[in-house]
Amino acid sequence: MIAWLFRFQSLFGLVLVFLAAVIFSPVRNGELLFLDSANLFNVVRAMSEIGILAVGMTFVILVGGIDLSVGSVLGLASVGAAVLLVRQDFGVLPAVLVVLAAGLVFGLLQGVVTAKLGIQAFIVTLAGMQIARALARIWSGGQGVEIAYGDAPGRAPMAFSLLGERTFGGLVPIPALIFAVVAGLAAILLRVTAFSRHVYAIGGNEKAARLSGVPVNRVKILVFGLCGLLAALAGIVHAGQLNYGGPNDGSMAELDAIAAVVIGGASLSGGRGTVVGTVAGALLVGVLRNILTLNNVDSNIQLLIIGLVIVAAAGLQRLRPAAVG
Repeated sequence: MIAWLFRFQSLFGLVLVFLAAVIFSPVRNGELLFLDSANLFNVVRAMSEIGILAVGMTFVILVGGIDLSVGSVLGLASVGAAVLLVRQDFGVLPAVLVVLAAGLVFGLLQGVVTAKLGIQAFIVTLAGMQIARALARIWSGGQGVEIAYGDAPGRAPMAFSLLGERTFGGLVPIPALIFAVVAGLAAILLRVTAFSRHVYAIGGNEKAARLSGVPVNRVKILVFGLCGLLAALAGIVHAGQLNYGGPNDGSMAELDAIAAVVIGGASLSGGRGTVVGTVAGALLVGVLRNILTLNNVDSNIQLLIIGLVIVAAAGLQRLRPAAVG
């Protein structure tokens, strides 16, 4: 029973937080505000960007690394999408492909430096965080770029507005649908492919994995590339939701992504974690933040409470080996 609770700690925690949110939900006209469908979908919509970042971060943490640059890459991608659509008159598909390619290349380069030169991922991605933010400011001229829609020059195609306004089936926001697809594909990748075995093997014991013939450097480079690609996707979603690309957008988003992965049960030393846990961790943070906001809890107190939740999740990680084996 204890082993089962530790194995599914993130889902168990999500259920507890959800029930607490129902209990402490403000009431308006006899209805619980938290359970209002519009509010629930807003929770998922708001967490979509962080969720996409966290999925990419999961792979990096599984190999025992960390990526501090994802928030800055999100900002760079949002600026890139806005500039290409509004100032360069790109179509939606070319703009999206260019931005995704930029994120992928940025991540791959960080992976190459980390794997080939043997520099700690913390140092490499800390530098990457500064570089991506600088590139975002240079690309935008230091100014945020508003995205207006229409057929005239200087306006983005209407198709891009789907990210901010439309829902799938009249219910699910498009960003939430993108998050679900990304998480689903990542979960499959981590469950049924040889690549997943290599990822877990490197995180569990890199030296043993190398001696066993696992292409450690290649896997690490691919993992960082995937993380950069998803950070760029999150930036595109961000620009579509806000109709704006800002060079300073995404600040501290890397910490939210790491928090979602840790709360989801992943070990920061690598080798243990799941995409399902990460999704549950992201939703847990989203639900917690939402109910605190609905109850008008001061934003500083919100940070304090979420910080305590992260500490509790990390504490459970230390207890887990003894309980689960």
